[in-house]
Amino acid sequence: METTTQPFRSVLYIPGSKERALEKARGLPADAIIFDLEDAVAPDAKAEARQTLARALGDGGYGKRTKIVRINALTSEWGNEDVRVLRDAGADVFLLPKVNNPTDVDALADLLPPEMPVWVMMETAASVFEARAIAAHGRVTGLVAGTNDLAKDLGCRMRADRLPMMHALQTVVMAARAARGVVAIDGVYNRFRDEEGLKAECEQGCDLGFDGKTLIHPAQVEVTNRAFTPAEEEVELARRRIAAHEESEAAGQGVAVVDGQIVENLHVMAAKRLLARVQAISEMEKE
Repeated sequence: METTTQPFRSVLYIPGSKERALEKARGLPADAIIFDLEDAVAPDAKAEARQTLARALGDGGYGKRTKIVRINALTSEWGNEDVRVLRDAGADVFLLPKVNNPTDVDALADLLPPEMPVWVMMETAASVFEARAIAAHGRVTGLVAGTNDLAKDLGCRMRADRLPMMHALQTVVMAARAARGVVAIDGVYNRFRDEEGLKAECEQGCDLGFDGKTLIHPAQVEVTNRAFTPAEEEVELARRRIAAHEESEAAGQGVAVVDGQIVENLHVMAAKRLLARVQAISEMEKE
């Protein structure tokens, strides 16, 4: 398994049509921003939203935040024009909705510069069944769980424990990890004023292995960043495991022990990844 150290704890949706929101996003502590041209923009505002977003990206000022443009589906009347207007506007990633299989990704990749990464909304039953093939696509670097659309497609109930869609969530994470280096982002929490509920769902997302969570409101950023930042005790344990393993090797011993548990090379690799992630988070937050 390989994971990126680039932080994606908080991935905030911002309407591509709202100049004030686009300006405010420059000062928000989100790790990444999804500039949304799909659900957040009414049909009669989509043409103007493209131009508004192109100007905002051209003006810059978003720092180290990953800039992700969610276009409309290519099967819609707006998707192709979204790509034409914004393909060279300064985005870091294009996010494609309504994906069912790798062929859908091909259609977008053919319209983008060859170096432009693609993220995919995993929001249909078909996409979950095809998750491993989608994640393995050469242009895909991220999978985003679209839990609202997925629940609609499945016809399942939206429960606090998310049990009805647990298999789908786990499949998204496993597909990302099997592909190596592909980011897995959890779905949104709709009750944006419910801080405790958000915290609980973030903790669940961490437990499942997601790299971060998509958000619908700036008020959710702080809670989410905190939840997806390794705790100090995790950081300290990682350092002690690395040190113990190095001491064991230097002494010619085959096994290191920390807190009564054997420390193997796989634990050291995981510890080093965690410390690299913490360092990347620190650098992001300094900015």
